[in-house]
Order: sequence, then structure tokens, then C-alpha cells
Amino acid sequence: MPSYKELLAQRELLERQIEEAKSREYAEVLNEIKQKMADYGITIQELTGGRSAKAARSRSGVAPKYRDPDSGSTWSGRGKPPKWIAGQDRDSFLISK
Repeated sequence: MPSYKELLAQRELLERQIEEAKSREYAEVLNEIKQKMADYGITIQELTGGRSAKAARSRSGVAPKYRDPDSGSTWSGRGKPPKWIAGQDRDSFLISK
């Protein structure tokens, strides 16, 4: 049975071989994808569900739920509360609709 150090050395060798194989195959796979996209007229928008890659990552803002009557600052109620509302009754800061 191999020793612990021998097994670690084998793992290191395997990890290097895995990375080398991945690097070699990456360019082939990328070219294959590009070629198929060109052959079939597939666009980036189609791959991302009809949105551009940048639009797919952007998030829409959340409407503010609370307003500070002194400064006019608002807070959506998500995340860490701002100092002007922390530790206070939030009902008095609700924005009426």
C-alpha cells in the first residue's frame, strides 16, 4: 500500500495532468462551439434567453419602503438598516402608497 506522501505526489501529478488536458481541449471545444453557432446562425442573445450577457447580469432596484422624514433618505427594507431607522419602530417610517 502506498504511503501518504506517495499518494500526495500522485495526486499532484494527476492534478497537473488534468489541467494540461483541460487546457489542450479548451481551444478545441471553444472553436467547435463557435463553428456550430456560425453554421446554425445562433446568437449570444439566444444563448442567454433573449437578453444580452450584460443585461442578464444587471438587477433591477427594489422600490423604497421606508423614508426618513428629516433627510428624505429612503430604504427598501432589505439588507442592513441605515442608522436613521435602526432600533426604531419602522411603522412610523413607512412610505404610504
